[in-house]
Amino acid sequence: MPTTPQTSATILVIDDSPDIHRLMGARLRSEGWTILGASSGEEGIECAIAAPPNLIILDIDMPELDGFETLRRLKINPATLPVPVIVVSANTAPQDKVMGLELGAVDYVAKPFDFSELRARIRAALRTQRLLDMLAKRAHIDGLTGLWNRAHFDARFHELAAGAQRAGQPLSLAMCDLDRFKSINDTFGHPAGDVILQRFAEILSSIVRESDVACRFGGEEFVVILPGAIPEQAAEVMERVRAELREQRWTRHPERAVTASFGVAPVDERGAEAALAAADAALYVAKSSGRNRVVISGERAALRQAG
Repeated sequence: MPTTPQTSATILVIDDSPDIHRLMGARLRSEGWTILGASSGEEGIECAIAAPPNLIILDIDMPELDGFETLRRLKINPATLPVPVIVVSANTAPQDKVMGLELGAVDYVAKPFDFSELRARIRAALRTQRLLDMLAKRAHIDGLTGLWNRAHFDARFHELAAGAQRAGQPLSLAMCDLDRFKSINDTFGHPAGDVILQRFAEILSSIVRESDVACRFGGEEFVVILPGAIPEQAAEVMERVRAELREQRWTRHPERAVTASFGVAPVDERGAEAALAAADAALYVAKSSGRNRVVISGERAALRQAG
């Protein structure tokens, strides 16, 4: 679930009472929140899965699928698991409160409720979720370059590969490696190497599309997932990155240019691991053919090489 400012949060109210929906809309929209409604547990689950909101307010006392079962189903679905749920009920029995909290609710509010208190509890739940989202994102960010890290790549790549196969859409993978990077570190020091890594990350970020996923794979290796791109298109993007890096001038070593090699492969029915191996093999060809070039999987010669 993406991090969203509290002032633009979307709240889904699941309650079988039309009066509750009218009250929620009237009393909560003043906070700048978008209020959506579902009149049954089944409808609420469908809405939440289709477009996960920032928070769910769930009535326990509903016919057919009650709030407890609705909550249980919300918390076993990966799409809705992270969404905080505030349970509301006219029943204040301790065992009901315990059950709601143990099923995953972040709060339990008794009906009839005071709206100033409810708004405060909503703000607290949204604030907590925002902090959790920030921590989760930081766990997937490379501290030096600001790109996604290897853990994020591992999760996202398999997800995108499976989705592309289901939809019959192209997907390409590019592996990038800075040429003779160890020599740069040994000669000019690790601070100089860090500057190069950071600048290369900036170049990648400025050239790839918003839908592409650029990650630091480890050390001086980077990887880019390009949804909707065939290998030739991905190679053209990497060529722009290669050329931009080659033109950079470096304060610590103005006489020495920095280059990178690239291997590109399609992600097809052979699967994600096969594509990763193919991109790595293409990168090896780029390196062994003289570096500073882009090679598509299956090619023996460089697709692009700097003059």
